[in-house]
Amino acid sequence: MTYKLSVLDRSRTRQGDEPSAALRDTVAFAQQVEDLGYHRFWVSEHHSVPGVAGSAPTVLAAAVAAATSRIRVGTGGVMLPNHRPLVVAEQFGVLASLFPGRIDMGLGRSVGFTDGIRRALGVEKDAMGDFEDRLAELAGWFTGESAPYPGVHALPAEGLRPPLFVLANEAGADVAARAGAALVIGGLKGEGAMAAAIERYRTGFVPSAWREKPYVTVAGNVAVAETRDAARRLLVPEAWALAHSRTHGVFPPLRPVEEIEGRLIPSMSQRERGFYEAALRGHIHGTEGDVTAALDSLVARTGADEVLITTSTYDRAALLDSYRRLAGAVTATAAGAAATGTTAPAPPASPDPAPSWP
Repeated sequence: MTYKLSVLDRSRTRQGDEPSAALRDTVAFAQQVEDLGYHRFWVSEHHSVPGVAGSAPTVLAAAVAAATSRIRVGTGGVMLPNHRPLVVAEQFGVLASLFPGRIDMGLGRSVGFTDGIRRALGVEKDAMGDFEDRLAELAGWFTGESAPYPGVHALPAEGLRPPLFVLANEAGADVAARAGAALVIGGLKGEGAMAAAIERYRTGFVPSAWREKPYVTVAGNVAVAETRDAARRLLVPEAWALAHSRTHGVFPPLRPVEEIEGRLIPSMSQRERGFYEAALRGHIHGTEGDVTAALDSLVARTGADEVLITTSTYDRAALLDSYRRLAGAVTATAAGAAATGTTAPAPPASPDPAPSWP
């Protein structure tokens, strides 16, 4: 089974390090996964989050693109409610002009998660409601059809077509279809709902200046190690951070697995432990054989064209090893199927449910 593998890195901070170190790590990580043959490398947008250093995705994408030479670079994503569409068009126009043929424009509709952040950004919680209108305005700046603003042009974006991706949940899939954009979908623990959203996207897709036919990327955490237990432990730091954020209101830097298992888990409240255990579910992890079987099954069920890996962990070396093992295993599986002239056999059930959008 053939599908593309890509990476979303959220510039996660680590206990004891400055946020600047996380940004430098992101650039270095992009160089490493480019060498491993990954198709895209995307960065994210978060504001006032101690555990995430990436607050200016187009700026960081420029640094990543400058440090690499082949891998596609983009955003997963720019949160359109936080910005004027004209400014977003100009930023991607600059990126696409500096790095022609390598820039992806991934857009989402999230806003800041607290009232204070939203006020600082100048948006309200209901700003997500006009995402589709903002998306249409943004497209108009590239096509030159900016009807509400006659005589105004987004330079150098006008006439360019960096591939457009919409980060979506099940409702957003319909928006992506009407916009003629590629769909990036995750965060749906119920796989049936995800499959239904993807089917609606394909059925409702309207060809556009951006894309002639539907394109689906499924996103989630995938961890690979020598043993299933070692792979599962890679997911522990992020699961602990999520549980901490749900109970303390702050998404923290990542901590070492040994500290979490030895000191933090035993002191968890029952409520926090429930969030922690829930955060460990809904991902793919295991050995190379476990994970390739699970991914093949996921792609077969969804018809996905691409899998976007979003895994973070405290141990950078172990994280890179996971991505290296994954790339090697998927490549080897595809090569073996091609050599025999057959498709990959139907895989067993995955060790965990389908991956989820973090």
